[in-house]
Amino acid sequence: MSTIRDGGLFLLLSFLWGTSFMAIKLGVEFMPPVLFAAVRYDIAGILMLGYVAATTGEWRPRSRADWLTVLVGATLIIALYNAFLFIGQQGVTSGVGAILIGMNPILATGFSRVLLPQEQFGGIETVGLLFGFLGVGLVAFPESTSSLAADLIAPAFVLSAAGCVAFGSVAIQRIDSDIGTEGMVAWSTAVGALLLHVMSAGRPAESVADVTVTPVAIVSVVYLAVFASAVGYVIYFELLDRLGAIEINLVSYSVPVFATLSGWLVLDESLDTAAIAGFVVIFVGFLLLKQGLIRDRLSAGRETNPTDRS
Repeated sequence: MSTIRDGGLFLLLSFLWGTSFMAIKLGVEFMPPVLFAAVRYDIAGILMLGYVAATTGEWRPRSRADWLTVLVGATLIIALYNAFLFIGQQGVTSGVGAILIGMNPILATGFSRVLLPQEQFGGIETVGLLFGFLGVGLVAFPESTSSLAADLIAPAFVLSAAGCVAFGSVAIQRIDSDIGTEGMVAWSTAVGALLLHVMSAGRPAESVADVTVTPVAIVSVVYLAVFASAVGYVIYFELLDRLGAIEINLVSYSVPVFATLSGWLVLDESLDTAAIAGFVVIFVGFLLLKQGLIRDRLSAGRETNPTDRS
């Protein structure tokens, strides 16, 4: 029963995070992108702080290291990640955006090899990293080269978003903090929302006067804040505890499926052959990067669940 439940939660998380790309595309039509992200995390921050306060013990930052962890998370994982993502989503389809964000586990592995001395980088892992970037090239490279630089701007913003969250997650591992993961994410969300408001106010292209309040805009904000963020992270933390980091990282490769389907159904978007091929190449890169951990996990599974051969 627990396997069925975990599988159901995994699919639900993939659905919530996948359809969030479509919701972003809808919302940026009615409000400036960074301000849109800020409002999303205003609501999500309040909900998540209330949740961790009610369910966990070590949720309040108490030391300088705790606050440094929150600041890194707020800046890189929430503010910069979402600012780049929401800006970039204006110029790419939901599916392409999700595929590029799927580079996060690969980029995080690369950053960890540089920032975490205990991590080792072998030949197979190097090939995996190269596969990841090859996949990005297939996804992001435009069919027409007549305006190559302009066509690559939006994918570059989305890939920068993936780089920010990957670098932030690795940087947090270097900080000796006692705050729990749920508390760190909740506080980072709240502080990140404030940073997003500052960034929005500093962008000449954004103004509150540009906000158009429509039912679609309201639904987009509520869906992203309540379901994709608050509910999504509750599911994520439960699965992380039950499945482990390797299995939960696979959500990065199921999310594009739901992003593409929802973009096709709601926004009449399509995904070209090169993007699909790039997605496959990125996933192969992930498997190569994690091949040692995957092999160890499979070996441990066989030892704990031996097959009856009698």
